[in-house]
Amino acid sequence: MSTLADTMAVAQRVADGVPKGLFIGGEWREAASDATLIVDDPGTGRKIAEVADAGVEDAQAALSAAADRQQSWSATPPRERGELLRRAFEEINRRKEELAQLMTLEMGKPVAESLTEVAYAAEFFRWFSEEAVRIDGGYMIAPGGGSRVVVTRQPVGPSLLVTPWNFPMAMGTRKIGPALAAGCTVIIKPARQTPLSLLALVEILQQVGLPPGVVNVITTSTSGTVTAAILRDPRLRKLSFTGSTEVGRALLAKCADQVLRTSMELGGNAPFIIFDDADLDLALEGAVQAKMRNIGEACTAANRFYVQRGVAREFSEALAARLGSLTLGHGLDPRTQVGPLIDLDALTNVARLVEEAQDAGAEVLTGGEVVASEGHFYKPTVLSEVRPDTRIIREEIFGPVAPIIAFDDEDHAVTMGNNTPYGLAAYVFTQDLERGLRVSERLETGMVGLNQGVISNPAAPFGGIKESGLGREGGRVGIDEYLEVKYMCVRAPW
Repeated sequence: MSTLADTMAVAQRVADGVPKGLFIGGEWREAASDATLIVDDPGTGRKIAEVADAGVEDAQAALSAAADRQQSWSATPPRERGELLRRAFEEINRRKEELAQLMTLEMGKPVAESLTEVAYAAEFFRWFSEEAVRIDGGYMIAPGGGSRVVVTRQPVGPSLLVTPWNFPMAMGTRKIGPALAAGCTVIIKPARQTPLSLLALVEILQQVGLPPGVVNVITTSTSGTVTAAILRDPRLRKLSFTGSTEVGRALLAKCADQVLRTSMELGGNAPFIIFDDADLDLALEGAVQAKMRNIGEACTAANRFYVQRGVAREFSEALAARLGSLTLGHGLDPRTQVGPLIDLDALTNVARLVEEAQDAGAEVLTGGEVVASEGHFYKPTVLSEVRPDTRIIREEIFGPVAPIIAFDDEDHAVTMGNNTPYGLAAYVFTQDLERGLRVSERLETGMVGLNQGVISNPAAPFGGIKESGLGREGGRVGIDEYLEVKYMCVRAPW
């Protein structure tokens, strides 16, 4: 029977086999400065790899490669673009076990969740392989009759894709898939904490026939400086960013100079609303899924639990019992249900939010403690009697903490749910379908899970409103973010 040490050794061998350079113009290369950045295992704090640390010169080389290839890639038949994505989908699934181990090693999530993410990531390539051949247009007689209106859609052009650390492969395929299907070349910059999954993904694309220059990867520890250099270049025509609202605002300001097309998937502060007629077993299961997926480090994570007063105590105690029973440990241990947070800053922030809530009168029903370890572990936590004006309610927690507030009626729940500048996701549990639909429509979010704790789906549009972002990823509309509409007025003298 394999020990954790054996499993970690296997995962380390996978990590050792991943290319560590920049991928520019179809070639793996060192950074121009020969600089490297270190990748750590958040479960142990030890170094697992060093990858190239790109500077401005490298970023400009990546953009040049993408710009040089743009015309020929956009002229590639849609079927060929789609078939390349399909081959990548199949190869990802063939290698899912090792890709999941790699992801867990650099990000920390339990390996069972990493397997789920790998499958989810692959589905974006399958979905957009099918959408590549469905890019349509239109033809109509102008109202005055003297001309014809012809509408076509064309690739936006070279695109910069910036992905986060929490879903290191799925956020890559969710952006690369529609970009390639639409005929855009790309430069992708993964998060410095988790570059290995994306590097492995691009190696797969290379192996299944990706032409040189279509996808270029730059890993860097100086994201602001490196991306700013590309954003100022007129050859770049689009930015797609997933990350914090604070960074998103700064990037939008930089995009204004070139009037770039932008897609922004930013922060969240999802309300999880439980009415007193809800199936509490179903609500409990949904709460665990919505809160604990990815150790709570997800923009769609349930951040604020609003429970109708008649069932508030019962639900709070049941959730505390459930979260308190979860097993913490290294993500590569198959017994682990809750892995480490990504780094010390994340751990410190979660601990501080809980301490502030306690100081304001919140009651800890379970957890509320940092785990003494070389890794970055925090116990799953449930808080009751939380004041609505505390920072843990106002801000994104990004950790395994569930603050609970009781509410009296529907209007009270909706008002509190909407009392945030964010608007990404929300969750509603009730057995009254009419009320469920009514509340879903009233909530100011881009997505709602109605009696459902997991909402992400490659076939559905993912995105938010207000300060949670611009545009949508996935679904039928996902490819639209990488296409421009062109109208041709054709004289019709007949």
